[in-house]
Amino acid sequence: MKTKKAAYGKPQRLKFPADEAANKWLGYAFDAYYRADVGVAKGIQQEERNGRKLACAKGCSNCCKSHTTIPIFPLELLGLYWYVTKIMPAETRTRLKPQLANHVAGQPCPFLLEGACSVHPMRPLACRHFNVFGKTCAEGEDAFYTRREDVLTPLKFHQDAAYEAMLPFHGMVTPEQKQAAMQHGYVQQQARVLQEIDWAHLAARLES
Repeated sequence: MKTKKAAYGKPQRLKFPADEAANKWLGYAFDAYYRADVGVAKGIQQEERNGRKLACAKGCSNCCKSHTTIPIFPLELLGLYWYVTKIMPAETRTRLKPQLANHVAGQPCPFLLEGACSVHPMRPLACRHFNVFGKTCAEGEDAFYTRREDVLTPLKFHQDAAYEAMLPFHGMVTPEQKQAAMQHGYVQQQARVLQEIDWAHLAARLES
């Protein structure tokens, strides 16, 4: 009997030991993303047990185009700089550079290349948490507003765990500091809009 393939792969923590050793903050980002991915996988499994089918799949980038206010946190921004300048294949970086340099606020995500996410391993929490069931989003549709019941609600325990993993980056390391920060939504308050960031600054750091 064949085992049914999961719609969402088994989460694995990113590992770049040398880079983590040189940049302690990178481990915080990896931990946050892993915790989020575990929660998303569990949430999808719960929905699947209720007969729901995940619509999101490789090759679908409708939300990357229609969502023009994707939140991104400071640690995530730093992580994108690291990934693009240090890890991304040179050929991809070359194709991405003009897109970053010419990006204008309100346009689709600047990291979307030929319908695929060029920074998928380091995509922000907002992207990781957004999953749609039933049917894929129509062009220009934001399913969160048009059919909220089809959009995955992140499991709060795991979502909070991801936020908590980011707190040491902001100097909050004691249990008391973390508790206070979580109660006041400190991490969420640091969010910026991904599409409103001056990505030309990152483009300027890339080799021609």
